[in-house]
This record gives sequence, structure tokens and C-alpha cells, in this order.
Amino acid sequence: MTAEDLFRRYGLTPVINASGTMTSLGASRVVPEAIEAGAAIQSEFVRIDELQARASRVIARLTGAEAGFVAACSAAGMSLGVAACVTGTNLARIERLPDVEGLPDEVLVQAGHLVHYGAPIEQSVSITGARLVPLGTAARVETFHLEDRIGEKTAAALFVVSHHVVQEGQMLLADFVGICKKRGVPVIVDMASEYDLRGPIALGADLVIYSGHKFLGGPTAGIVAGRKDVVRAAYLQNRGIGRPMKVGKEGIVGTLAALEAWERHDHAAARGRELGHVRRWMEILASVPGLRLEIHPDWTGNPIDRLKITIIAEEAGLYAWELADRLAAGQPSIQVRDDLIEHGCFFLDPCNVTVEEANVVGRRIEEEVSSARHRRDGLVVSLSERRKGRVEAVLKWPD
Repeated sequence: MTAEDLFRRYGLTPVINASGTMTSLGASRVVPEAIEAGAAIQSEFVRIDELQARASRVIARLTGAEAGFVAACSAAGMSLGVAACVTGTNLARIERLPDVEGLPDEVLVQAGHLVHYGAPIEQSVSITGARLVPLGTAARVETFHLEDRIGEKTAAALFVVSHHVVQEGQMLLADFVGICKKRGVPVIVDMASEYDLRGPIALGADLVIYSGHKFLGGPTAGIVAGRKDVVRAAYLQNRGIGRPMKVGKEGIVGTLAALEAWERHDHAAARGRELGHVRRWMEILASVPGLRLEIHPDWTGNPIDRLKITIIAEEAGLYAWELADRLAAGQPSIQVRDDLIEHGCFFLDPCNVTVEEANVVGRRIEEEVSSARHRRDGLVVSLSERRKGRVEAVLKWPD
């Protein structure tokens, strides 16, 4: 059965993903090595603890950590990591979570890191029984904010690396880790969407969480890496709150294959292809009225550039969110990165598009702007109406 057959059988909408590695779109194209490995293990039996021990070796080699394991996803990895810092390897405590009475249950986090990644980051912590303690204010966190809040109830400190976090006024990871190390506080780093597999471990982070299905191109999974005693405590949470988050044999093997493929990946060639897409978009869209084009480097330093398109609404004949929604409503549906849409812009991410798809994206944007200017049917949906409509659509699922 082909992908086309699947889309036809279930009535699915074809999608061109110019948004990036978004979970809501299936994250990434899975690399052939991961597909083959996952398929090969499906009809076999394997001792999961043994498989995870072998995974630990591969993860340790690629990250520089002492140990690691594969989780259901990075959000699950975060919860397991927090739980580990609350209970250690005490099996009785593991079984009684989220009851944390008498246990250290505070997780320190910079206020600007309290993001929503598809769910509130606070929820990934609170389901363990622990609670987040915000440090400083959204755009200003100083070292003294962290130093003052560390106490007997502190279980861990969480640091989030993401384009979603506030980009100014936050503590640097090196300073954050340094202070926590001196006070014996484990540091958990959420690196779900990042290329850098070694940096946080090298800085001394105790536990680092990665996504297996974003830039790595593996199946849906998370990767937990770090200090062996903390990793062991996190893995043992599968005897408690981790049970509903379990990962299957195909997820573990597929993630290992994706990691090993990443090790061999020609990153320079991939970057060249992606820059080619961005330049092609600029070429197609250069003369489209009302669009201001700018190559935008990744917010967290990943080796990827995106095309930032700022829409001058009066010239283009429609608002940025109207253009994004019209692209999404077409056939195929074109999904752009629109999380900053209230600023009148969106981004085209090249990492998951083919040459053919890149051309389709450029031409469709050109056509939608031309149509809006000709028909004068834009500039009618306000941002608040758009937000309300999206919430209403979510609440109507599965209709």
C-alpha cells in the first residue's frame, strides 16, 4: 500500500509542511533506516529492558552522557525526569506518585521558560505531583533569583531551550547549571527541537531530553540522556507514572536507527538544499505586492534559516493570518509557521519540503495574494475572530 492509497482510503488531506518539525503535522519525514528497523522488529519478541540497555550505549556515545533510554516522547521524558528527581530509585516512592508528601517537590524554572509546546509545560511537571516554582519575571531573571529559591524542598531545576521561550533577560544555561551544581540540585534540560546532542551534557546538565521524531527523523519518541543514577531513576518510573507513557519496541529500535543515521548524515548537503528552497521562495515572491522578505536564522542557533514573510496588509489585500489560513485550506494544504502571526508575519521552514513542494508553496502564496487583491475579499477576519474560530474548531472534534 502506498501513501497515496492511505490518503484515499481514509479521506486525508494532503499536506505540504512548510512549518517545520511540528508534532501536530507528524513532525518529520521518517528516515528509511528507522522505517526499516521498526518494521523488522514488529513481528519479533524482545526483552525491553535489554533493548533499552543497548539503547543506553548508543545514546551515551552520541550525546557524551553516561546513560540514556528511549521514552514515548520528549514531554514524557520531561515528566519521567522530574519524577526521578523527586523519588530517586526508591521503588515504594515511585509507586506512590503523584503523592509527594514528605518528598522534595519543587522544580525551579525561569518565568520566561513557562511555555506552551502543545500543552503547558507546567502540566508535564505537575502530573508527577511536583510543582513549578517560577524564577524572576518573564523578561528578567538574575542569578540571585535562582540562588535564593534553592532549599530543602527543591527537587530539580528545569531549563527550556526553545524558540517559544522569552529570548531576552534569561539566565544562560552555563550559569544556571553552575549555580545548581554548587548546591547539589539536578538540572533537567528540555532540548526537544534542537540539533545539539552534546552541548548541555558537556556543560554539566544532569538530564537532557530530546525529541526522536523532529530533526532526527525517527518515529514518535523521546530520548533521555544524562548522569547514570538520574537516568536509572527516570527509567524506573516505568514502574509507576511512566506506565501510561510506555514506548514500544518499534519506537526504541526506530529511534536507535535514526540516531545512527544522524551520525552519518551529510549535514552540509542538507543545509545547502534547505538554503536552496529559501532562495527559490525569495525569487518567486520578490515581486509580489505587500510582502517583505527576510532570511531569518534559527532562534536557538540550529543550523537552519527560514524565510520570514511580513505581510503589509493594505498592499497585499489581506492580513497575515488570512493568508496563512487560505494556504492551509487549499489542496494540498500548505502549513506555514504562524506562531508569531499577531506580528503580521509568518515563516516558511525548508527542512521538510522537497524541491517540487517548495515551488508549489511559492506559487500558491503568489496566487493567494493576487486573488485577494483582485477580488477584494481580504481584510475581513480580525485576529481575535481567528483565535476564537480556532478554539471552536478544536472543540468540535471529531466532527
